[in-house]
Amino acid sequence: MDRIAVVGAGLIGRAWSMVFARAGMEVRLWDKAPGIAESAMAVIRERLADLRAAGLVQEAPEAIAARITPCATLADCVEGATHVQENGPERLAPKQDLFAELDRLCPPDVVLASSTSGIPASEFTGNLAGRARCLVAHPVNPPYLVPLVELVGAPWTDPAVVARTRALMGRVGQVPVTAHKETRGFVLNRLQAALVAEAFRMVRDGVMSVEDIDACVKDGLGLRWAFMGPFETIDMNAPGGVADYAERFGPLLGGITEEQTPYHYDAETVARVTAERRAALDLAGIEERSAWRDRRLMALLAHKRGQPG
Repeated sequence: MDRIAVVGAGLIGRAWSMVFARAGMEVRLWDKAPGIAESAMAVIRERLADLRAAGLVQEAPEAIAARITPCATLADCVEGATHVQENGPERLAPKQDLFAELDRLCPPDVVLASSTSGIPASEFTGNLAGRARCLVAHPVNPPYLVPLVELVGAPWTDPAVVARTRALMGRVGQVPVTAHKETRGFVLNRLQAALVAEAFRMVRDGVMSVEDIDACVKDGLGLRWAFMGPFETIDMNAPGGVADYAERFGPLLGGITEEQTPYHYDAETVARVTAERRAALDLAGIEERSAWRDRRLMALLAHKRGQPG
């Protein structure tokens, strides 16, 4: 049985623990803040019960949770591990320090993967003796419900390490994708950044309300994107496929992109969007709405699993 070390017991660390444990793996969980790993177990048990209720796990939640062991020290967490999934602060200096400690503690054959959302592995592994076994394995929040994982190595990452991590992610039910080189923000965030920036621009320029822009995605683009990516979508949106689509709509879409200058989240527009969102949902209700989102994701995931690919 693989033993997985999950470093950091916040939102992402808890989710990774569930991902690995429900796949039958032994998980050691540690957090720098005292007591956090232990207290995370209550949330993990609640989420596992939700998964069971949604039909997404067949095993008893208690049996899955029993595979997760909170640890008092980082050394205890990584002892005997074959893979380390790091979920520390999204700041460069702490990540450099943490990976230096992981590189010191772990034998050379242990893969060290970071869940960072945007810091390239080359920025926090370059000075490590074991830098060839380090990479980014960037999940989508929450990873126990949204299975995509971006694998992004540094220029010195051993291709065998990427292949091994991809195989592991496939075995635990995730959907791994591999970047051939580092980019700022990786791929998923770059795709998301383009859409979110345009959404803010449409509010800034008085084109549409926040509520209606959200509807354009959740009741429009998002319905198709739950089953198909952008290339498959356009391939089916013209009788002659991608080439036909580009000929028909290329001039229009190319002209639109010429208008899309960089957007830097100006304070006035952020305030407008914030005001509209707070009118729709008070801050006190975000946690409850997040739980609703997770239940909807569970239902969607259950539906997708029952459909042919």
